[in-house]
Amino acid sequence: MKLVTPDIGLLFWMLVMFGIVLFVLTKFAWKPIVSALKDREHTIDEALKSADKARKDMEKLQAENEKIMMEAKRERDLIIKEAKEIKAGIIGDAKKEASVEAKKIIDATRKSIKSETEAAVNELKGKVAELSVDIAEKILRESLKGNKEQQNLVEKLLKEIKMN
Repeated sequence: MKLVTPDIGLLFWMLVMFGIVLFVLTKFAWKPIVSALKDREHTIDEALKSADKARKDMEKLQAENEKIMMEAKRERDLIIKEAKEIKAGIIGDAKKEASVEAKKIIDATRKSIKSETEAAVNELKGKVAELSVDIAEKILRESLKGNKEQQNLVEKLLKEIKMN
C-alpha cells in the first residue's frame, strides 16, 4: 500500500524531479515550442488571409468574366443583326437588278418582235406588189378581144396565185 499512499520522501523526490524537468523544459524546450506555435499561428493566419484574398480575387474574376460574356453576347447579337440587314439589302438589290434585267429582256424581245413583224409586213407588201405587177404585165401582154377572154384570163391568174 505504500504506492497508493506515498511517503514524504517520495513526494520530495518527485517534486525535485518535477522541478528539474520543468527547469530543463523551460530552459531548452519551452522557447522552441512557443516559437513553433507562434510560427504555426502566423502561418495559419497568413494562409487564412491568402485564402480570403484568393476568394475575393476569384469573385472579381468571376464578375469580370460575366461582364466579358455579356459584352460578347451583345457583340454577337449586333453582328447577327448587321448580317441580317446586309442579307436583306443584298436580296433587295438582287431583286431590283433582276427586275431591271427582266424589263430589259422584255423590251428587247418586244422590239425584236416588232421589227420582225414590220419586216414580215414589208416582205408581204413586196410580194403583193410583185404579184400585182406580174398580173398587170400578163394582162397587158395578151391582147384581149372580148369579155369572155378577160374572164378566162382572170380565172387562170387566180388559179396560179392560189397554187403559189
